[in-house]
This record gives sequence, C-alpha cells and structure tokens, in this order.
Amino acid sequence: MTVSSSFSSPQQITVLGATGSIGNSTLDVIARHPGQFQVFALSAATQTDKMLELCRRFSPRFAVMASEPHAQALRDACKAHGLSVEVLSGESGLVEVSRHPEVDAVMAAIVGAAGLAPCLAAARAGKRLLLANKEALVVGGRVFLDAVQQGGATLLPIDSEHSAIFQSLPDDPATWQQRVEKIILTASGGPFRSADPATLKSVTPEQACAHPNWSMGRKISVDSATMMNKALEVIEAHYLFGMSPERMGVVIHPQSIVHSMVQYRDASIVAQMGTPDMRVPIAYGLSWPERIESGAAALDFASLSAMTFEAVDQHGHPERFPCLPLVWQVLQAQPGSTAVLNAANEVAVASFLDRRIRFDQIYQVNAATLEQSRFAAPQSLDDLLALDQQSRALANELVARLQA
Repeated sequence: MTVSSSFSSPQQITVLGATGSIGNSTLDVIARHPGQFQVFALSAATQTDKMLELCRRFSPRFAVMASEPHAQALRDACKAHGLSVEVLSGESGLVEVSRHPEVDAVMAAIVGAAGLAPCLAAARAGKRLLLANKEALVVGGRVFLDAVQQGGATLLPIDSEHSAIFQSLPDDPATWQQRVEKIILTASGGPFRSADPATLKSVTPEQACAHPNWSMGRKISVDSATMMNKALEVIEAHYLFGMSPERMGVVIHPQSIVHSMVQYRDASIVAQMGTPDMRVPIAYGLSWPERIESGAAALDFASLSAMTFEAVDQHGHPERFPCLPLVWQVLQAQPGSTAVLNAANEVAVASFLDRRIRFDQIYQVNAATLEQSRFAAPQSLDDLLALDQQSRALANELVARLQA
C-alpha cells in the first residue's frame, strides 16, 4: 500500500458515483472546504436530473454518464441552464476524468466491477485514490496493486472499516508485519443478526435493505444483511494491508461505534471509534495526513448505553451468515477466485432485489459459481473483465435453474 503524501490547495477532485451515498457525503465534505477542494468532474449512471442539480451547484469541468443517451440528455439540460460543463459517456469518459493531468484526487465510489477501469487509470496516473469501490481490490487484486505501485499512486481506504484499520496501524508500513498480530473487522450484523435462520427464506428486499445503523444503497444493504460485505472487506484488507487470511478476523458489534481494530504482538488493541457517519473517513482521505472538519457529530460517551461484541455464530447458528466463510476459501484458492465470488454475488443480489430468487439463495448462487468455475489466473484488465463476464454468465445460469 502506497502512503506517500502530497497536499496542494485547492485540490481538484473527481467524484465517481456522485449521486450515490458515498458521492453525496463526499460532496458535502468538499462543500465545507471551498478554498481547499474544487470539483473537477462528476459521474453518475442514469440520474440526469440529480446530475444537473450537482452541476449547477459545483460547476465541474466534466460530467460523465454511463450511456450516451443519458449523456446527451444531460448536455441538453446543461445547455438550457447555461452551464459550460463538458459531458462525456461510458467507460472512456470515466477513464479520462480519472487520469486527467489536472486531477489531484479521485473518489472511487462506483458500485460494482464498472469502477475497475477508472480505478486502474487513476492508479497508473499516480493520483491520490480514495477507494470506496471494493471491486478494485476484490476483482483487481494483484493487477490493481501493481498499477498503484507502478504509477506511484497514493491509495487511501474510504470504507469505514478499512479507514479505521489504517488509522490504527503504525505510521510506517514497513513495520506492519512484525508489529501487528491480527486485524479485526467489526460488523453490525445487519437487520438479521438475531433472526432465526429458518425465517430467512421469506425475507423481502425491503426488509434486507432496512439497515439498523447505516444509510446505504440497496446492493450494499443486502450485502450487509448476508455479511457478504464483510467477506469482501476481508479480501480488501488482505490486499490493502498485506495480512494473510489467518491474521484477519470478524466480530459483530451492533452499535457500529468501534469501526475496526488492530491487535498488536504484545496483545494490546488499538481501535478507531466514532459515530456511524461516512463523512469521517471521507474527510480523512481527502485531507490525509492532516485532519479537517467532516460535518459529523462527535461521539458522546455519556449518551452511550452500551457497546457489545459477539462472535458471528454467537447464537449457535453459523448458517445465518453462510456467505462470510467463503472469503477464507477464495483467498486460499486460485488467483482470480475473489473476482468470481464478487461477480456471482452481484448477479445473486440483483436477482434477489428483482424477486427472482429468495434471500437464502444468494449464498447458493455464490457457492455454486465458485465450485463450478474453471479459469486461468488473470494477468491484465482484459483477463479480469473476461473472468467477470464468464462468472456472471455462470451465475445467471444458476439463477435460472433455481427459478425453474
């Protein structure tokens, strides 16, 4: 993980996934520091109305939409409002605004494998890369890390758990292996932490998306409910911090106050704590190694009733979260297995949200896709994208079988 720093003001920021929850929080932090940050580019998938509103507010030089029809709609809207925003489309547009020579930092908040190409572009261009896109590491693996190293990029984690780990580790990455015993990621347990596993067959998308602590998108909310988000975060932590799978663990912490912990060789534990507000890790990523005001409320210890911790299978029901153990399976398997798991999960979650499969069948699709996949270790972006498509095709076949 590259942690060299260079800080200039005002920084030119590209926000990928600007209309999502992370994008909104990023823009909130940026707006609080107008002399320190400027929005260079924004991207979104299909929400042209919301993008027009953001363009009017932040006056970016570029805006990128996922498809050309949506880009043309935004061009027309910007012209009608007298905005001089250059609107691009597709992957080529995302890559352009991620590696542009005038960009200082890129907030990578596009959900899914679609964020991989712009993340690689930013890494190769040596940008400060604020990583909120798990797939860059889960899918990209060594290919992505090699790009970071070769480009001299500064890679900073934005997920609350990984930011917490980064803040709890020694300043010198060269000492991490000898000084750290274990990384412990905390998990809220989601909405079904205490549910009878027998009831999970009847879970609706609305119930799965009702996270008790965090306001997140639908896909990420379902991942939290299955604990697949934690599986992906273990993979991400493995690549970010270089820890072997056996030196990483997960503990359920329903209050989401301790965001993650680092256990040292002497058995002491350093933890990062705070209110469950994504503006905290975003502000840290934007300003690192300094700290700036985030807009989040400070933690009030006097008002805390309790902080509790429990094992994932605390209630004797390891089948409640069967997706989580898959992470240790893929980290010990053929390189590229993490990409297969990610692709299968995206298909499975989308199928569940479309009411094509049951909630408990998300695991079945993930496990069966891993079991039936055959592939060579990916060496390039093209290899990764081909493996992603191959895995999605297999997962879709499995979904179709479950529907039959």
